[in-house]
Amino acid sequence: MTQTLPRDARQPRRLRRWPLLLLLLALSYAVAAVGGLASSDAASTYRSLDRPAWAPPSWLFGPVWTVLYATIAVSAWLVLRRRPLAEARAETGAWSAQLALNLAWTPLFFGAGQYGLAFLDICLLLAAIGTTMVLFRRSSRAAWLLLVPYALWVLYAASLNFAIWQLNG
Repeated sequence: MTQTLPRDARQPRRLRRWPLLLLLLALSYAVAAVGGLASSDAASTYRSLDRPAWAPPSWLFGPVWTVLYATIAVSAWLVLRRRPLAEARAETGAWSAQLALNLAWTPLFFGAGQYGLAFLDICLLLAAIGTTMVLFRRSSRAAWLLLVPYALWVLYAASLNFAIWQLNG
């Protein structure tokens, strides 16, 4: 008599990992969508602010963040496909914290016009990204590398946030 395995057990392990990637992408882009809802007039608000000469044009933010949210999700996926969630609690916690801080920034900056609080948030975000990178590096060099552009862009955004706070405060 042969034993029939559940359908999931018959699938190659790598195929079972794709739903996790889709979930992580959905979470990352949900943060983008909620941030967008919180600041539907962000482009016009940004254009109306006094900005430093090195500030990018408003149209650049959408394409950059579209790519960065994908790299944020894929980096977590690279870690979580190697280790069960129960064994990656620190990594998952740091990743979730940076995503939450990322989500908080847009309503603070654009929705409430609280440039100082937004700067505090983005500084905490940088710390959370750094922590995530350190933890991810232990599991996957590729996951760590995928977060480098994110960290650099947020560092640039923090500098821009500070300059706008000083010019418009």
